Amino acid sequence: MLLRTILAATTAATVLLVPAAAQAATAEPAAPSNPATVAAAAQRAAAAAADPVIVVGGLSGISIAYEPIAARLRADGYRVSIFQLPNLGLGDIRESARALSSYVDRVRATTGAARVDLVGHSEGGLVSRWYVKYLGGTATVDQYVSLGSPHYGTYVANLVAFLGLGSCAGVIACQQMTIGSSFLADLNAGDDTPGPVRWATVRTWQDELVRPVDNAVLADGATNILVQAWCPLRVVGHLGLVLDGTTYTAVRQVLSGAAVQPNCFAV
Repeated sequence: MLLRTILAATTAATVLLVPAAAQAATAEPAAPSNPATVAAAAQRAAAAAADPVIVVGGLSGISIAYEPIAARLRADGYRVSIFQLPNLGLGDIRESARALSSYVDRVRATTGAARVDLVGHSEGGLVSRWYVKYLGGTATVDQYVSLGSPHYGTYVANLVAFLGLGSCAGVIACQQMTIGSSFLADLNAGDDTPGPVRWATVRTWQDELVRPVDNAVLADGATNILVQAWCPLRVVGHLGLVLDGTTYTAVRQVLSGAAVQPNCFAV
């Protein structure tokens, strides 16, 4: 009787253990996580939670011209919109800044964000600066990046003004971007980088519209990035600043708060 009881118990234990052992033997080990994939996912999650980014266009720049940089930012997880300057930026830069102020308010209301980041190309950088400095943008802008913006004017505008018999061919914004204009005197009075905004500029030696190219920098603690200081053989023109892969890596690093180390081989 005792022997039969022992045999029955042994048989029951075998029935219960064998399927579990077989399942454990056939289960495949979990594939190790790819560090690059994990890092990319983390970056996208951080970008999605970051401030909305507004790309501010330049003189005569229609919205579609800024889709390349906007698409790169969206692919990296950012919430992005494009602000086309009123009248394509031909009018008073101060009026364009007021329109930008209203646009920022709409973006904040739509997204629920307290602050936005501004990426301004050419005249768009001046429009953005006027908004920050004189229209309350220090309370609504977190990070500011300008791409080839003539913060201290450009001789190209002076030349156009000369050829236009002093009127810059009637384009008010062009008049305001001439070196020594009253508009730039007002914009550059006092601190270049007011408020808690984190300021950065990107410029290129091959900029055919901002001359001298160092007029595209800001003082007072701004991060000023010269593409060729990192990548001497990189050729980037004025419009190329919104198309170039290396420039984009610098913009993305600034927006993410990372150390600026542009990728010279980015496409």
